[in-house]
Amino acid sequence: MKRLMTAGGMKRRVLIVDDEMINRELLGAILSQSYEVAFAADGAEAMTMLAEEEPGFSLVLLDLMMPVMDGFEVIARCRADKRLRYVPIIVMTSEKTAEVKSIRAGAVDFITKPYDMPEVILARCERIIELSEDKSIIRSTERDRVTGLYTRGYFFAYLQRLLPHLTAPMDALVLNINRFHLVNELLGHQEGDRILGVIGKLLMEKMTPLRGIACRSESDTFFVFAERQNEYDSLIKELQKQLGLLTKAHDLPLRAGIYHCQDDAAEPEIWFSRAKAACDRISGQYNTLTASFNNELHEQTVFRERLNSDVQDAIDNRGFTVYYQPKYRIQGDRPVLTSAEALVRWNHPVFGFVSPGVFIPLFEKNGLICKVDYYVWCEAAAQIQRWREQYGIALPVSVNVSRVDIFDNALEKKLLDIRAAYSLDPGALMLEITESGYADNAEQLVDVVTRLRDRGFKIEMDDFGSGYSSLNMLTTIPFDVLKLDMQFVRHMLSDSKKQRLVEVVMDLAAFLEVPVVAEGVEEEEQLRALRALGCDIVQGYYFSPPVSAERFGELIEKELQEKNAAHGNS
Repeated sequence: MKRLMTAGGMKRRVLIVDDEMINRELLGAILSQSYEVAFAADGAEAMTMLAEEEPGFSLVLLDLMMPVMDGFEVIARCRADKRLRYVPIIVMTSEKTAEVKSIRAGAVDFITKPYDMPEVILARCERIIELSEDKSIIRSTERDRVTGLYTRGYFFAYLQRLLPHLTAPMDALVLNINRFHLVNELLGHQEGDRILGVIGKLLMEKMTPLRGIACRSESDTFFVFAERQNEYDSLIKELQKQLGLLTKAHDLPLRAGIYHCQDDAAEPEIWFSRAKAACDRISGQYNTLTASFNNELHEQTVFRERLNSDVQDAIDNRGFTVYYQPKYRIQGDRPVLTSAEALVRWNHPVFGFVSPGVFIPLFEKNGLICKVDYYVWCEAAAQIQRWREQYGIALPVSVNVSRVDIFDNALEKKLLDIRAAYSLDPGALMLEITESGYADNAEQLVDVVTRLRDRGFKIEMDDFGSGYSSLNMLTTIPFDVLKLDMQFVRHMLSDSKKQRLVEVVMDLAAFLEVPVVAEGVEEEEQLRALRALGCDIVQGYYFSPPVSAERFGELIEKELQEKNAAHGNS
């Protein structure tokens, strides 16, 4: 308890309120060695001193029977004052009935007159201050500063204590405000906090009829644990209407995901993750206000969680396989195999073949893509070395560098270490960066790419034209190869606008003096058109789908045979 007598070298302040001087002197003598003691002769003087600014009092010892203003009035006024309501008050009396009345009024303890046991008085004061400060710490972590709702941590701690006493079926709700980031961007964070505060106030008003509790989980997302209702659309509509009236933010739609809590072993955090999955499903759907977590979502959630948990095992046991799609240079007498793109495939032990279009976006969201990418880099580098030893050629291979990788401070070192481990030439491992990645944090990405190019790596801008292309981007971002998105190639013969766009890209590349790789070439007519437009390199099913390293070796052998035959004929 001694640890709470002083803080930062300053003694706690204690106010002794008693109209009899002898009592004030006795209590002062007991407490003054441990605390900074102040005195008041009546309730009115005490209220004046309590109204002073910080530092405030950690404890009040209060006589009940005093002139001007008695102790009961002091207690009542303190409990009605937001700043003073949590200051602990110990009453001093010799009347048993007054003790009970004062405790009911809001006092925390009592000391019986006369003061003949100094050690007991001091111990009780120490204990009351300790309990008060512990409660103050709890209160400071209990409520979210912006909304007044519970904080996430307190919400789940409170929920765990409620569970054993629940008798009615309950629901977990996750409420989200669509596009709330626009408020902060357009109106500023102060206005954003004001709107969040309005929502917090509205939710608090609804908690009593819902017989529930609520918290602000993060930014613009709220959790509600409530007694099960027949429907929640009317609640969301009412909240939406009041939000619009109070904030004039009519274009901030609210959405709610619902999980009907089952009598199972799942933890409350899992209930709300399921409700959030339902909420995420309707994000952006303006005609849908609520969605419940169902078997389909449950299966999807279990599927995604299984994929997440099995990544490391797939890496350790080579569950991921790297396939290679050949790239051919098409300007010349015949197409020439010139490089390859590394593409990851996953044959899962339970789910079988899992499409990259499923697991790659999932891993990009949770950061696991960094592990997968590193695995592919190492596999591709090792394969380049094996082909070099087997065929005597160093065939360059392009590998993907995701947006998440760019924020890895060790990215440059990882790539240099891989290149050194397999004795690769600087241009052997080419790095593909998706065009949309430049829009996330252009300055940082330009800095990273510039350093990698200075180290000899060739940079390919992948899927150009599919996302955030701009002429300014082409002139400011360093790259060595422009990859044309396959959607343009696929429709260029049937859509004159698409063909014209391909021509524009070719002209831009020629102006920037960089080669163009066209993806998704499947027909000979496409190949001819691209060659006529000046496209340098193509890849696609016309030549070959992505194949295993062994099958790719056969393509290398075929290329070498054709090359030797061409030399023999010449």
